[in-house]
Amino acid sequence: MAVQELASYGFLSLLPPLLAIGLAIYTRQVFLSLAAGIWLGFMIMAGWNPLVGAADAIEGTIEVLTDAGNAKVIVFTFLIGALIATVEANGGMRGFVKWIEDARWVTNARRAQIMAWVIGIVIFIESNLTILVAGSISRPLFDRFKISREKLAYIVDSTSAPVCILIPFNAWGALILGILAEQGIANPLGTFLIAIPLNLYAITALVLAGLTAFFGWNIGPMKKAEQRTKGGELQWAHSVALADPEEIAPPPADDVVLKPRNMLLPIALMVVSMPVFMWITGNGNLAEGSGSTSVLWAVMLGIGVAWILSLIDRSLDIDALSRVGLKGAGALTGMAVVLWLALALGAVTRSLGTGLYVAGAVGDAVPLFALLPLVFLVTGGIGFATGSSWGTFAIMLAVAIPLSNALGVPPAPFVAAVLSGGIFGDHCSPISDTTIIASLASATDHIEHVRTQLPYALIAGSVAAIGFAIMGAVV
Repeated sequence: MAVQELASYGFLSLLPPLLAIGLAIYTRQVFLSLAAGIWLGFMIMAGWNPLVGAADAIEGTIEVLTDAGNAKVIVFTFLIGALIATVEANGGMRGFVKWIEDARWVTNARRAQIMAWVIGIVIFIESNLTILVAGSISRPLFDRFKISREKLAYIVDSTSAPVCILIPFNAWGALILGILAEQGIANPLGTFLIAIPLNLYAITALVLAGLTAFFGWNIGPMKKAEQRTKGGELQWAHSVALADPEEIAPPPADDVVLKPRNMLLPIALMVVSMPVFMWITGNGNLAEGSGSTSVLWAVMLGIGVAWILSLIDRSLDIDALSRVGLKGAGALTGMAVVLWLALALGAVTRSLGTGLYVAGAVGDAVPLFALLPLVFLVTGGIGFATGSSWGTFAIMLAVAIPLSNALGVPPAPFVAAVLSGGIFGDHCSPISDTTIIASLASATDHIEHVRTQLPYALIAGSVAAIGFAIMGAVV
């Protein structure tokens, strides 16, 4: 379909993403919202015939998987789940926790907070895993040194999604690389790498959490929570802690020997091998390598090493490893479906020429220095209302990337604005899965976590908005 044909749908090209946004805000159901946007897009292209549009939507969504790169990204998502489950079951996760405790690196309140922050950065494979590990390790230490559980929830929440979105070789990176490829970006990994240092909210949130841990900054409601904890009360009288976090990450069997290497070695090899596979797939040129192929090979290597270590230790046999791997893969089915629908929505909005129309509508009316912060704030609003940064990325990248192309400016700043906005909205939202799991892992009241974290998120968001305005002025 030619560019002229893409632009001919005009205002109608906005309806699919707008429907996805509206339904996501109203229903809080990301799957339904993305699917509805896909159906509407194909119905428009079918001359408003709902039955033909539904049939085309099914075929178009299936067709997304015929692209090898898209299929690899989907498979990668499942394999990440298998790796997470394996290093939990073979004692790697618990071994790492025991190693930290036995080393007695934490002897005061400041070190406890810094340790929670560092662990959140080191465990960057998956956001919920980051929270659960950091929370389970740090919670007893925070209680011992009379640091509020709200402070722990803020630190682990601020080192989960912000860390994961800055790494190209995890499930989050796979999602972004898949959407970038679907939007016609010639070098998705290169664009993502350029966008990483421009991801102002994620970077600011990480730095602010680190400074808060080191200096003990207590802003707004956090100050009262710290005073309460210093007085010997772990929770407010009205507080209700969420379920026991052990229910989400069950411990290994009693006869399994806990060894930190069972987690550290597979993850380290996966991280180190990623650029190696990029070099191999690029025939000696790292920038020309296949991101989807490399992340797939890297996680398969990690799983293979985790299996070998488990068999050597006799902690798990082949049958147990298979069952654990399948269970872990199944746990990330929801993420895989969001990714699949995200790719399909991106394809249909590109066919409709949504970005070209938006560029023509706002290109002359909104100066570039205001456009980037506008993209950031709009994305943040969608992320707050839906509680899903992944769904928000799917909706907004399909608009922002074509917009940058039509304006003739590099896509990386627009990608960074969308990624920053999605994380910002996710941090502020009480219905975000990472926000909820941060409350659970810290065993604190969920609403109190949202209240105490919000001032920090707003500070980081303000810094990011100002930074995007400056960035837009110099692009």
